[in-house]
Amino acid sequence: MSAPAQGGSRRVRSRPRKLNQEPQAVTYAREKAGLTKRALARIVGISEQLMNEIESGWRSATPAVLPRIAEALNCPVVFLERKRD
Repeated sequence: MSAPAQGGSRRVRSRPRKLNQEPQAVTYAREKAGLTKRALARIVGISEQLMNEIESGWRSATPAVLPRIAEALNCPVVFLERKRD
């Protein structure tokens, strides 16, 4: 393994400021549907890694993906959407 280049900056990953989904709602609906993250990702047509990041809140589900997740989980999109103050 090589050492990082001197003077190179390391990018620190941070959570998005705004999420389109409520991560706990996605997890709840997926578990209620009896699906694994891998199975849900396959049905929706996204990677398992992206599904993990959507459920953990590290990535926001795009407006195109959120309805596909809701359809796969047989629930209304509004159930999965982030609640606004």
